[in-house]
Parts: sequence; C-alpha cells; structure tokens
Amino acid sequence: MKYDAVVIGAGFSGLYMLQRLREAGFSARVYEAGDGVGGVWYWNRYPGARCDSESIYYNYTFSEELLQEWTWSSRYPEQPEILRYLNFVADKFDLRRDIQFETRVTAAHYDEENQQWLIYLEDGSQVSATYFISGVGCLSAANIPKFKGLDQFEGKWYHTGHWPQHEKVDFTGKRVGVIGNGSSGVQSIPVIAQEAEHLTVFQRTPQYTIPARNHPYDPAFIKQTKENYQQIVEEMRNSWAGFPIKPSSRSAIEDSQEVRQQVYEEAWEKGGFFLTYTYNDLTMHEASNETVSEFIRSKIRETVTKPDVAEKLLPSYYFGTKRPILDTHYYETYNRENVTLIDVNKAPIVEITPKGLRTTDAEYELDILVFATGYDGMTGPLLKIDIRGKDGLTLKEKWAEGAHVQTYLGIANAGFPNFFMITGPESPSVLANMPLAIEQHVDWIGDCLEQLRHRGVPTIEATLEAETAWSKHCREVADATLYPKADSWYTGANISGKPRSFLIYLGGFGVYRHICDDVAAKGYEGFSLASSPKTVS
Repeated sequence: MKYDAVVIGAGFSGLYMLQRLREAGFSARVYEAGDGVGGVWYWNRYPGARCDSESIYYNYTFSEELLQEWTWSSRYPEQPEILRYLNFVADKFDLRRDIQFETRVTAAHYDEENQQWLIYLEDGSQVSATYFISGVGCLSAANIPKFKGLDQFEGKWYHTGHWPQHEKVDFTGKRVGVIGNGSSGVQSIPVIAQEAEHLTVFQRTPQYTIPARNHPYDPAFIKQTKENYQQIVEEMRNSWAGFPIKPSSRSAIEDSQEVRQQVYEEAWEKGGFFLTYTYNDLTMHEASNETVSEFIRSKIRETVTKPDVAEKLLPSYYFGTKRPILDTHYYETYNRENVTLIDVNKAPIVEITPKGLRTTDAEYELDILVFATGYDGMTGPLLKIDIRGKDGLTLKEKWAEGAHVQTYLGIANAGFPNFFMITGPESPSVLANMPLAIEQHVDWIGDCLEQLRHRGVPTIEATLEAETAWSKHCREVADATLYPKADSWYTGANISGKPRSFLIYLGGFGVYRHICDDVAAKGYEGFSLASSPKTVS
C-alpha cells in the first residue's frame, strides 16, 4: 500500500496531523501501538495522573466549533477527562477510519531511487509513503532501571508510563514501594498512600513542587473564556511558553526580601506555575534562583511535621531547571503514619528480592512495586525505531555522540528527506504548552507539503549548514541559562550512559514560531528542495 504520508502515533500530534493532511487532500495512514487514541494520555493511567497545564489552554485551537462544543470540568483535569477529550476529537472529525491500532512501526527506511519511505510494521508487513512523519512525542519511551533481581520479584510491578489499560490496580491492604518522585511519582504517591497499608517511597532526588490548587470551573468563567478565546489564542501564540501569562519585567534581586516574600506568597496561593513567572531571571541567575528555591524549601519545612523527613525532602538544584511539578497534598502525605521515605543516595538500592527490595541498609517486604522512573526523553522515542535516511545512515548513528544531536528547527534532519518530527529535539516542545506547540508544527508541516505539491517538488531536506547553525544557536541560548547545570531528563542525565545535552529550544515559543514562519516565507530557507524526481530504472 502506498500513501502520501504515514504518521506514527495517535495522540495530540497524530490526530491533528491526520486531520490537516486529509483537509489538504493527501492520503494518510496513522499507526498506533495502543488500541485507542490518546498517546501519552492513553498510556499514563496511574493513580492521580492529571494535566499540569490549565485545561482551558491545553486543547486544540484549530477549530472554533470544537472549542465551543467541549467544556472542561476543572482547572487541572485528570487523565480520564483528557482521554475523553481526545476521543471526542477523533469522533468529531471521523479520524479512526485512517488509524490502524495495535500496530507498532519497527523501522522506516528511505528509498533514494524511488524517493519514498518504506515503513515496516511489527507484524512483518510493509507500506510506503512519500512523507514520513513522527508523532511519537517526547516522553513515550519508559525508563525502567535494570535492577538486579526484578525478574525474581514475586509481587506485581508497574511503570507509571505503561499502566494497565483496562483494570484498576488495587493497593488496598498492600505494602507498596514507589521508586522515583518526578512528576508521576509526585502525583501518584498521595493517592496510593490513601489506599495502601503501607507505602515506602525510595527517593533519589528531592523535588520542588508547587500546589496545583485545582478547582471546578465556574460556568460564568467558561462562558467568558469561550467568548474571548481568539484573543486568548493570540496571546498564547506570542508568549514565551504558550500560555497567556505576562512574565514580570523585574529581577528577583531588585526587590527587598519583604516584597519578594509577598510576591512569592501570592503566587503560591494562586497555585499552578504563577511562581515561575514572578521574576524574569529565576532560571538565569543563581542569586535570583536561590530566593525562590529557599522560599519553597521553607514551605516544605512548614508542611512536613517530622523534621528529619522534611530535611530529606529539601531540594538543592536550581528551581525550574528540572521538570516543574504541580502537586496535590504531596508534602502533606509524608505526615501520614503509613508512609516511609528512604533516601537512596544514602542507602542505595542493591537489588529487587523475591519478597521486596534491599538497600545497603535494610530489606523491605513489598507486595507491589511502582516505577515512577520517568522516560528516555526527547531522542528516546525516535531511536526506538530503526529510522534510516540516505545511504542507509541510521538516525541512531547520526545522533551517536548524543551531545552533538543536531536538527533543523526540531522539525527536520539533514540526510533524511521528507522526514518530519512533530515537537522534535531542539524545538520548544516540553517547555511550551504542548497542544499549541504541536499545532504550530503540524500547521508548518501541512503548509510545507501543500507548497511542495503546488510547485511539483518531490523532496525537501534540511541542509547540514542550516542544521549546524540551528543547533549552535540552541546551545548558545541554553548555555546562557541555568538549565544545563541540572541533572534531569532534559539533559538525558536520568539514563545511564546517555551523553548529556540540552535539546529544548529556550528562546521562547513566540520567537520560535516567528523564526519558523520566516523560514517558510523565504522559500524554506535552510532546506534543499529537489527540482524534479529521479528517473526510476
């Protein structure tokens, strides 16, 4: 079977890409490993899973009708509601007829002679396409540490990113261990603690988390939002992170300690990410960062009633340079009598035993193990697929040095014609409002394909010079901040043996959008466009 385009993944990226391709008259097929739409919201069904972007901004904006027909229930919706939304979108635009579920793409090889992509599926079948588009996302390759003895564990174990799809995990009366306390750990730990007989949290790195302050939406607020949404969208598109929040123009060290404290208190009470917008240099200057970092540490000391436990929960890295986290009663959970916190820096995990887990200090009998150990982010999902460009060069070989991963705009790669990445490495991606960032990429790719068809151009490929210049620019912007100084999945530090590099564009979503528009307006500057198809022998 030959298609104009093949898309991997049926989450936010794949669904809108399919809709855009069909509207333009391209034949398209989406392949999805799960048995339903949703992407990350299909797989992440762990207890407490919810969005940490405000729901009224965490949706598609391409359809006014869709915006008016769907209404979110609360400020930060739980996973089931977001999954219902994506199913609603799939139904409204009749997308399922062009999606093949329970189908995993194992390889995609570029056929230079015929200027097409050969797509290989797990069942051994093959299709071809002119354009190959990745919608696999930045966080779909689960990181399960290779603990000795895991295969001997007699209880049940789960990863938060691959939770059982059609059954509830019952923690009632169980001794549960949670390894990891990133976003999924922070969200799941309070919920599990309410059910389990006893919960033991094995923590490597204490996290800064901010109260979500979730609440149901008032109908009057929803009505006002829908009436003014086009103005809101324009503010989102021109903002730093894709949210209509105006950042401060002041440095944290310009204010007195008393004024700063009041500013931080007000943001803390609002909940959400308002704290990150209080001053303009929190992720730029160490002195400014320390003011907000110490503010959060003071809140931990106030909240956690056991001083020794509070001490274990105090982070020391620069606030904001790891994935920002919102929580609901996370710190309060450590006041419960059925919760124990273990610092695995002081007592490392030695092995998983048949009956539980052993550290250098003690053994813990467990019925259930939960790995909240995150993902091989940014490049991991792409490198799980055998993607080969011109001359058989694999993406894994091209990015082999890790720290020298290069893309052009996070959309394209030199040596890989007609291959597009939605929110790929070196785009704003995970540091922006993801649905909006996805829409921007899908619209850019859709416009590009229509232009190629109109001009009779069979292939488009990033030039090495443009790719090198863009990657250099990304590194320079990142190096002017505190972000690369933290050990996080942003830099690949959470994956053993993975070279460190910072693969997110930090120049701001609004700036990035204008750069992409300018590239297109200049006839796809930085791309090589084939003038005519090769002669097929």
